Amino acid sequence: MNKEQLVALGLSEEQVTAVVEGFGKMIPKSRLDEKIAEVNDYKQQLADRDTQLADLQSKANGNEELQAQIQALQEQNEQVKTEYQQRLQQKEFDFALTEALRDAKAKNPKAVKALLDTSTVKLVDGKLIGLDEQLTALKTSDDYLFVSDKLKGGTPPQGGTPPAITKEQFDSMSYMEKVDLYNKDVELFNKLSE
Repeated sequence: MNKEQLVALGLSEEQVTAVVEGFGKMIPKSRLDEKIAEVNDYKQQLADRDTQLADLQSKANGNEELQAQIQALQEQNEQVKTEYQQRLQQKEFDFALTEALRDAKAKNPKAVKALLDTSTVKLVDGKLIGLDEQLTALKTSDDYLFVSDKLKGGTPPQGGTPPAITKEQFDSMSYMEKVDLYNKDVELFNKLSE
């Protein structure tokens, strides 16, 4: 369904924008299920290793060499857990940063990310600390990297009634021109969109 169809259904411009932006932020369920299964698999592997080590340790009482091997394996497991937690935190950070760049309307999030000093940005309780200052500076110095919030277009005609529009002219109008017409003259818009 395109924007014109949503407007024709009676949705406001704000509602249409929210719907369209919402589709861009959605993550496919299959990808989410895949990542959840991957995390659960890692957790199960770690739990299985811990159980095996505890079982071996109880069987190896009195054997110093075996006890040393078990201790080494336990330390190795702790290291694997730590590395896993670090990778998970890095993925959360990367996802939050990508979302923040999308919300900041970066045209190319990868290019903007390359210009950021991510070592000074921290993820605390789901919020990125230290990012806003860098984005503000980038928007000032390299505004071409971001979608402008300012509306572009010509100066509207002063006074009087808008010029008559034929059905053919209406059909060839861009989406933004139709929105502008809708905002200026709903009755004419409805008449031409029939």
